[in-house]
Amino acid sequence: MPEGHTVHRLARTLTELFSGERVRVSSPQGRFAAGAAVLDGAMLVTAEAWGKQLFVGFTAGDPLGSESRWLRVHLGLYGAWTFAGDGSADVVHAIGAPRRRIGERDSSPPASDGPSSGPWVPAAPRGAVRLRLLAAHAVADLTGPTACEVLTPQEKAAVEARLGPDPIRPDGGRRSQDAARDAFVSRVRRSRVTVGQQLMDQAVIAGVGNIYRAEALFRARVDPLRPGREVPADALAGTWDDLVVLMRDGATTGRIVTTRPEHRGGGAPTHGEGRRRTRQNTDGDPAAVPADEAFYVYHRDGSPCRVCGAPVLLEGLAGRNLFWCGTCQV
Repeated sequence: MPEGHTVHRLARTLTELFSGERVRVSSPQGRFAAGAAVLDGAMLVTAEAWGKQLFVGFTAGDPLGSESRWLRVHLGLYGAWTFAGDGSADVVHAIGAPRRRIGERDSSPPASDGPSSGPWVPAAPRGAVRLRLLAAHAVADLTGPTACEVLTPQEKAAVEARLGPDPIRPDGGRRSQDAARDAFVSRVRRSRVTVGQQLMDQAVIAGVGNIYRAEALFRARVDPLRPGREVPADALAGTWDDLVVLMRDGATTGRIVTTRPEHRGGGAPTHGEGRRRTRQNTDGDPAAVPADEAFYVYHRDGSPCRVCGAPVLLEGLAGRNLFWCGTCQV
């Protein structure tokens, strides 16, 4: 499932390609035909992310007034957007699935089924396209989302009210960064549920997935199985501040890198790290941090901890794999 930084990149891409454009909206697959009919021909005003929720704002009149509508998309495990354009702007190929791809590959596929000269003609939809956005110079296709629906402004606000603060948003999704941090710390410390499980709860903190969960807790030296109420407030505040830096960097670059320079390298990967290599969008770039040096514990079970040398541990927690170091995180 894409983590929050990927959804923020999607929001930025959609805004850059379609903001201010009257957009043709369709559902080639047919499963979103009614919703597409509501949005078809409206102006796309903006796109924004809150955690793993993507909201795209449309209006037929005043920008985002009472008559505006919001498209809500949650990619889930298999959702993805693919893009193509006429060459007038840089267009990433795909953002989202397949699973275990952390970033998106910044390449442009063939954009047209028509001749090389003359007006741009977008390629026909490929696969089960739930939603297509088409403007004069670009097209975006959505496949496999968990959720795809049209909301009123009031319904959008209700969805946001159920979400925890988002470290990537400038205000955290709350009144200020300090208020967002305090809300996160307070929520974790009110519960006996393990801190590792709470970091995956979108009502506690929005946008954190399995990778950021594992890596942030390692960097904080916090045992993921410790009840939230027993984790010191300053450790949780430090974890929030660390996630702000890590996740905003991910939103900027499209990749997740959590290791510090002094902890990288050390020979070939072993055990879990070798058999489940996590792809990054910068694979093959000699200037980038290699994927097998980017993480401390995620998908490194059985490999030596980069700090203490003890084997990285793997355990199931609430239906998800949990990776941590039993020596460093005590």
